[in-house]
Amino acid sequence: MYNYVKALHIIFIVTWFSGLFYMVRLFIYNAEAAQKPEPERTILQQQYRIMIRRLWFIITWPSAILTLIFGPWMMILMGSVPTWLAIKLGFVVGLYLYHFSLQSIYQQQMKGIFKWSSQRLRIWNEIATIFLVAIVMLVVVKQNMSWAWGLAGLFGFVIVLMSAVRIYKKVRTGK
Repeated sequence: MYNYVKALHIIFIVTWFSGLFYMVRLFIYNAEAAQKPEPERTILQQQYRIMIRRLWFIITWPSAILTLIFGPWMMILMGSVPTWLAIKLGFVVGLYLYHFSLQSIYQQQMKGIFKWSSQRLRIWNEIATIFLVAIVMLVVVKQNMSWAWGLAGLFGFVIVLMSAVRIYKKVRTGK
């Protein structure tokens, strides 16, 4: 039974992350569409609203809920919570907080409010990548990971990731 629950947990984690990654990309496109002249702006934003709503409520939210069901179920079947898992759960809580922040952006964009620039959304999109790397490393490496090297590696990864976002901005804007 444990392996079936674990497989379902992994499947819904993958679909959840897929939804999170693509959701912010759609937010970026929608924010950029708000800068377009009419009638292009209205046409694009109507299409993005449909795509965003469907992705959010048909894939992303159900996957987040099913991940939350299968994760604790798997822990119950394990019978204990090792240290690496407790730390992973801290990152998972952070991931759900990130998910709720996207819910807030979703609600704003559905009302035509664009508080987040496309550049800020691009940076925010990388937060899910950071959670993904941290969680997968904890699950795979477990007790063999040095805390110092693990934190240093994560910090280094964040620096590389944010540098890549800045470089991409310069390439995109031609500066």
